[in-house]
Order: sequence, then C-alpha cells, then structure tokens
Amino acid sequence: MPPRQLSKNTMHKNKTVYVAGPYTKPDPCANTHRAAAIAGELIEHGFIPFIPHLTHFWHTMHPRPYEFWLDYEMVWLRKCDCVLRFDGESSGADKEVIEAERLGIPVYFSVESLVEAMA
Repeated sequence: MPPRQLSKNTMHKNKTVYVAGPYTKPDPCANTHRAAAIAGELIEHGFIPFIPHLTHFWHTMHPRPYEFWLDYEMVWLRKCDCVLRFDGESSGADKEVIEAERLGIPVYFSVESLVEAMA
C-alpha cells in the first residue's frame, strides 16, 4: 500500500520546516493557534512542519520548566531542513534563529519567501 500523501502538492515532499515565533507574548493560546495556521499553509505547499508551540498542550499535562522546553525544541530545530520565523517579539524564537544560522540552516521570514526559495 503506498504511503498517504499529506498534500496534493508534493513539490517539497519531505522538507522539514521548524516553525519559530512568539509563544508567551502576548498570549500562548493565540500564538499556538497562529503557528498551527502557518503550519497548515506549509503543508499545502508540501512541507513537513514542526510546531514547537504544541508543547503548550503537553505542558498542561506534564509541566516542565520553561528552559526544558527551549532545550527540547532546540533538538528538533537541529533536525529540520529550514526555519520559518514568523513575526512577533520572542527571545526564544530569536535564539532559535541564531542557532539555525550558526548551523547553516536556512531561515525564512514568510511562507512566500520559503516557497520561492525552494522552487
């Protein structure tokens, strides 16, 4: 049985994208919703997004210190092909961009620029 497609658009099949952006400011729920919406756009373009904001839900069941989540998410960032940094104030996302650049992982600041770069 062939694997199920995530999107009709397979142009970027298997390219993983770390979705970086604000979590705590101004509202964790709203920011998580926004990150998931952006990830939905990425899926429509055939990417495989990683949404670190979803640890929000895990944290409600198994709380950990904020630094634990930052370290945990940094491990996933290192496994991704690129980073999409969406706008908004975030010291955590800024650190993720710095780490990605240090590792030579491309960083994009819009879905459009990411899609264009991968075309």
